[in-house]
Amino acid sequence: MKKLNIIAFGILGLMVASCSDYLETSSPSIVDADFVFSNETRTRGALDGAYETWRDAAQNSVFGDGLFYAADVAGSDIERHPEGFTNQMPRHYPECFYQNGTYTSQYTLDSYLKNDQTHPYNRLFKVIGQANAIITAIEGSAKFGEITKEKSALSQMYGEAMALRAVSYRELIKYFGDVPYAGTNGKVSAGLVSRDSIYDICIADLQKVVGLMYPLGQMPGVEASDKHYFSKTFVQGLIGRLCLEAGGYQTRRNDIKPVNGKGEALTIETKGAENQKATYGRRSDWKNLYEIARTHLADLINEPGTVKFHETDPRGTTDKSGRTFNCPYQYFFEQMMMADAAYADESIYEYAMTQGSGNDGRPYSFGRPSSGGSKNAYPCKSYGQGRINPAYYYGKFNPKDMRRDVSICVTGSAGDGTEKLIPFKPGSKSDAGGLSLNKWDENRQVNPWTAAQRTSGINGPYMRISEMYLAYAEVCAALGDDNTATTYLKKVRERSFRSGQADTETFIRECGNSVWRAVIEDRGFEFAGEGDRRWTLIRTGLIGEVILDIKSLTTEMMNGLAANGYYTFKNGNQISLYVWTKMVDAKTDKGHRLTANGVGLEDDPVLYPGWRGQNDNWESYGAKAIAGNKTNLAIKGLFKHIAPDSEEAKSLEADGYTKQDWGKGLLNARDEYEKYLFYDYDGNKAPIYLWPFTHNILVTGGFTNGYGFKNE
Repeated sequence: MKKLNIIAFGILGLMVASCSDYLETSSPSIVDADFVFSNETRTRGALDGAYETWRDAAQNSVFGDGLFYAADVAGSDIERHPEGFTNQMPRHYPECFYQNGTYTSQYTLDSYLKNDQTHPYNRLFKVIGQANAIITAIEGSAKFGEITKEKSALSQMYGEAMALRAVSYRELIKYFGDVPYAGTNGKVSAGLVSRDSIYDICIADLQKVVGLMYPLGQMPGVEASDKHYFSKTFVQGLIGRLCLEAGGYQTRRNDIKPVNGKGEALTIETKGAENQKATYGRRSDWKNLYEIARTHLADLINEPGTVKFHETDPRGTTDKSGRTFNCPYQYFFEQMMMADAAYADESIYEYAMTQGSGNDGRPYSFGRPSSGGSKNAYPCKSYGQGRINPAYYYGKFNPKDMRRDVSICVTGSAGDGTEKLIPFKPGSKSDAGGLSLNKWDENRQVNPWTAAQRTSGINGPYMRISEMYLAYAEVCAALGDDNTATTYLKKVRERSFRSGQADTETFIRECGNSVWRAVIEDRGFEFAGEGDRRWTLIRTGLIGEVILDIKSLTTEMMNGLAANGYYTFKNGNQISLYVWTKMVDAKTDKGHRLTANGVGLEDDPVLYPGWRGQNDNWESYGAKAIAGNKTNLAIKGLFKHIAPDSEEAKSLEADGYTKQDWGKGLLNARDEYEKYLFYDYDGNKAPIYLWPFTHNILVTGGFTNGYGFKNE
């Protein structure tokens, strides 16, 4: 999808040089405010430059590759990494909380993060610098009073600049905790500032401008269909996010005094044990923040602009080839792969990518894996850094929940137009690594890019409406309004089940009769594989018990496989040492290669589990004719144990099926899936999930690392 159209990039040097230059100086504004902001075109041009810097930071550091890649999409009870622990230690130690915090003193500061301008810290402060230049210029303009008197194109852009600054601080705090604060162009605080203060300032700034902004689809000078600008709708959602995080649990250095936005001391409610001179806790005034979130999330829901939440599938039940749909949840991801310049209906904000250029890391790293070559493959190589814990897939996901197969796949692409089973041995692509993410699959693109990897052009979906519904449900439940919370929980959850199968009341009972807990657990199913789960568990205080639970379930599964050759989960799913597979001509037999919804088709080994297969027409893109057109994999025994010496197994083999290792691969790599799953984490000590500052940042900033990290 297309990048921002940068108009007048760098007007009058507005785009501040580098992060290090910005942090080292306290120079006056370099902008002639009245000239630069004398018309909307110049202001939009300056903002577009800042948006491009944000897009670069988002894609390469915090939502595509970078820190998101290293831990967010590989470090929860749902998600895991594909490669051997000892082969990728610079990523895997931060992912597993540095072996319960004992490894922080041994972690080399630049073992994963480069000590240069590509560092996420530097990229995000560059965005802040550009946003501050715009904000300072607008606030210093003779027209400022007029700009903030009522809504206008300029007041909208003032709000966008505030949002750029706030969203950058959100990401900085998420990864580094307390950081310096810069709220004026060319000036930065000395040393580290309490994150609580920064949260409060950003929330107050956004509350100040939200009434001056326009809902999505109504922004002056922006096409109604565009979702790569920060609208009023986005800012309302961002306020909700920031309030949930500011009022949530975080691990805090004991040497930094927590203060609010007015500099007043805060009381922290702690949980668990201290770790590396750091404490896990939340502000005692957290309900005040949740009340702010409730107000703004309700406003968003009542005035969503052009955002649409689909409770029924716009594609209907089937297409002309007989492919089964009737899954509105999947439609969101389908839309993201429809066209290069399109945005999904349920998105509130997407950062834009251009097909055929750049570094489209999200589908490459977190899409359905492919073992194709880097160029001219069908599809090209997809690494698959984000994988799924098998105990979660088998034991936690309701088999009737259509989100399961949209989110997770047992097969990948060979890269020549055929499908293959992904073994559990450590590794990458479709050759190894186990259960993969499935929401981005270049097989599903209307116009796939086969010339080269990392250039698919699929946007980054940074905020969507289902998250806002669940966030609203969460704050309502936390504040005692279970009725409203249940309404929005059902709204999100029940569209992903066939009529009458969701049974939300039973689900709530299984969550300890807690609507709040049910909302958090359903958020895991809604965003499985998207990197949301780790931070959600940290800020809600659930990280310890949930990680211990998945570790225990994994051990039970492994023991069952070792003792009996299979293990039965409470939901009835069984995982076995072996499965049986056969290549088939799905296009002839089914009318299509790319399969869709498999719920209700459990007895069909080609169509269940669903949302897999291959592009229907790879030949038209240059793929060589596939022998016998056998492109798809039929699978037997995936959820129901078949004894290797049984008559059923013999019958399958007589029918052309081949026995393949499945759970046996888990046992062969048991340490990877069990021992190194949050290695030595005890669920009680404060989780060290943060990243250290590199040497250059420490020297430039004049502060030190905490959490037991080195300082050089």
